[in-house]
Amino acid sequence: MQILLLGAAGRPAGWPSDTDGIQWIQTPEEAPAGALLVDLLFDGSPLRVSQLRAHPGPVWVNDVPGATAGSDAFVRINGWNGFGAAPLLEAAAPEALRAGAEEAAALLGKKIEWLPDVPGFVSPRVIAGIINEAYHALSEGVSSKEAINTAMKLGTNYPHGPFEWASIIGLKNVAQLLEALAKGNERYAPNELLLKEATR
Repeated sequence: MQILLLGAAGRPAGWPSDTDGIQWIQTPEEAPAGALLVDLLFDGSPLRVSQLRAHPGPVWVNDVPGATAGSDAFVRINGWNGFGAAPLLEAAAPEALRAGAEEAAALLGKKIEWLPDVPGFVSPRVIAGIINEAYHALSEGVSSKEAINTAMKLGTNYPHGPFEWASIIGLKNVAQLLEALAKGNERYAPNELLLKEATR
């Protein structure tokens, strides 16, 4: 099986380099018919969805907020920066797409954990909530970003503090997920400072 990874020049950790059968590309149009196209740059736009639907082959989308939830055309994955190094890949897809996706995941050195087709999966939802709470604490003058990062790493043994996670993931991605989650539960409403920094 040929696998095409659509990503930026700086390739995220945990995804393979160019090898036999696996190649990095810059646009969806570069993917030949029949190849698995893994869009790690998916932005949820109608244009991108249209481009991916035109691909004659299987498509995975890095769609943590769930813009394509319920689609029978795509496998949704958690491809956020900082999560790719894990051997377990959070994903959602119709039953008909799962067997092929599991075979492809094995070629990428990953095992799929199938989850309900809802925004956030599990890990991103938890981390985004922690980042949001850290912004609430910062906004209320509880402490500085540096001290909050240190407290979370030392107190909970997390590999990164909340603001470090936000930097790795991309604050715009975190804000987008929180906004999607807040539609179903207002407790996820993003902090105003978080939104302000996400638009910089």
